Amino acid sequence: MTDNNFSSTAAFLWSVADLLRGDFKQSQYGRIILPFTLLRRLECVLEATKPAVLEKYEAVKAMPIEAQDKLLTHAAQLSFYNTSKMDLNRLGETDVASNLESYIQSFSPNAREIFEHFDFFNTIDKLAEADLLYKVAKRFATTDLHPDVINNYGMGLVFEELIRRFAESSNETAGEHFTPRDIVRLTTSLVFTNDDDALTQSGLVRSIYDPTAGTGGFLSSGMEYVLELNDKASLSAFGQELNPESYAICKADMLIKGQKVDNIKLGNTLSNDQLRTEKFDYMLSNPPFGVDWKKIQKQINDEHTDKGFEGRFGAGLPRVSDGSLLFLMHLVSKMRPQHEGGSRIGIILNGSPLFTGGAGSGESEIRRYILENDLLEAIVALPSDMFYNTGISTYVWVLSTHKPANRKGKVQLINAAKERAKTGGRGRSGGGESTEEVENVFYAAMRKSLGSKRKELTEDAIDTIVKTYGQFVENDFSKIFDYQEFGYRRITVERPLQLAVYPKDELRITALTTDKAWDKLNEHAQHSILAALASLNNDKYLSRDVFLKALTTELETATPSVKLSAAQLKLIVKHLSEHDDEAEVCKTKGKIEANPDLRDNENVPLTESVDDYFAREVLPHVPNAWIDTKKTDEQDKEVGIVGYEIPFNRHFYEYVPPRSLTEIDADLDKVSSEIMQLLQEVHS
Repeated sequence: MTDNNFSSTAAFLWSVADLLRGDFKQSQYGRIILPFTLLRRLECVLEATKPAVLEKYEAVKAMPIEAQDKLLTHAAQLSFYNTSKMDLNRLGETDVASNLESYIQSFSPNAREIFEHFDFFNTIDKLAEADLLYKVAKRFATTDLHPDVINNYGMGLVFEELIRRFAESSNETAGEHFTPRDIVRLTTSLVFTNDDDALTQSGLVRSIYDPTAGTGGFLSSGMEYVLELNDKASLSAFGQELNPESYAICKADMLIKGQKVDNIKLGNTLSNDQLRTEKFDYMLSNPPFGVDWKKIQKQINDEHTDKGFEGRFGAGLPRVSDGSLLFLMHLVSKMRPQHEGGSRIGIILNGSPLFTGGAGSGESEIRRYILENDLLEAIVALPSDMFYNTGISTYVWVLSTHKPANRKGKVQLINAAKERAKTGGRGRSGGGESTEEVENVFYAAMRKSLGSKRKELTEDAIDTIVKTYGQFVENDFSKIFDYQEFGYRRITVERPLQLAVYPKDELRITALTTDKAWDKLNEHAQHSILAALASLNNDKYLSRDVFLKALTTELETATPSVKLSAAQLKLIVKHLSEHDDEAEVCKTKGKIEANPDLRDNENVPLTESVDDYFAREVLPHVPNAWIDTKKTDEQDKEVGIVGYEIPFNRHFYEYVPPRSLTEIDADLDKVSSEIMQLLQEVHS
């Protein structure tokens, strides 16, 4: 089927919207057109074996449902069937709604379920109320969707075009369930491009999986990509989707394409993985951005704690406010090891998984697991305003368990969000404001925005990105790093406690006496302490030990004498002292005490020695500092806690010098003269 044919067929089917206009909202058209298209396609596909199915049904209808299902499926020679004598051409002119509902109910359970999740019976009632049901049914009945006219691949293209139109007509919520076609094409190409040679082999059987399947865009795109290379290939699609309507669309699309629809599951992938034991060759996903997982926190925490690396989340858990990395770890758990053929992943994430969380946090540990196991091949930064429901910056991560030799230990960063200054540099905009003109290197502005989507990747841009990735080259928008360059050790730097004590400072004494712990002392002790402080010879002590000895001596002379506990002495010192570089270093049992207020952390790159870094970056500024060697990494037991972050934008930062004062003055003069001219026009 040519592109023109599938486009014209889709346009004809969507033209039913002309009948619906006025009685239904634009965002409702897809909920009518998609299930009717599916219904017409299914009845066309079933037509050849329908007589055999009806004959078999008469013979087996008294049997249990399970037995019936097996025998009728065999008679249909397909994975679904229908036992009704009706079709869209035989609904009659009266009781159309009840006849159509009876017809739908006669499908096999796996097909009937799709119509139920479309809420199709409610749609039938609404069409009947608007006196449109008969007209709509007749319009679809006149469309020839027989497999000898349109094969599964062509019908898949038609259905995808209808899904696209539905997405655009309901762009307010489309981003939750539809991934824009340009993003799907780029991600699919990145995942499959290094396997082009393998995909052209005869007798190829591969699996593709999307844990956030939506309407099936990634699954469809993956199948199209492979079929373009090898029309003899067999690609089995698997997926799971939370939203019932999106699930229905995805399942319908897979049914139209001849896929085994039982591989598409309904439910929450994170809390109820319905393909738990499966591994897949290719995985593609666009999980929701920044969505919290509080509702399923117990199940996730239990799996992390009870199963560890035997489950999906052994590496760590991200903060509850953003579950993106949970989907990434879910996909990683589905990867085949290299000796079993390996797997490849393409997942779209927002910016936070690149850097959120410091050393030892769940996010950092997940990045560590992925990088140290050499799974990450590349990250591609996309322009902003690429999705229907958000304008934020997004990134495509590409992972693999069978990296080629030249990629071992390496990560490629591709900046497809890059813009370049136009020749000529600066332009003028309305109001006299000076702006830097840029050209769009990888995207084109859309003629009409769809929700938040204002830009789309051009075909040339997709080709450029994919070739840059495939050729593994560096240029002004592609850089290659050893994975260790993203890692660091967070060491704890301590400085000695040096306290100057001020026993007669009124503000400090007030702070001491208003502390809740002070109230726990008896009245005699309180009076004795204040008297002892007042009688001390010095207003300032540069030694904590000397101060405490002098205070204790004074308290021993009280009647009766007062003996304070270590905690009570600590309370007094806390309020009467402050750090002073000239003071004596405080020690306990001969060991130097650290000042918690001066405690600091340093991130030492993994590519450097901790001692060398400390000697170069810390000691010249604080010669009496030291590293707390008791704080070690849980995994490698070395000093410092290992962390990983991928500061994408920092690696592509380009310094732009500020404008000269002469240029700024010239602009100000010009604006001032324009203002004066306007004022003169007002007064004249």
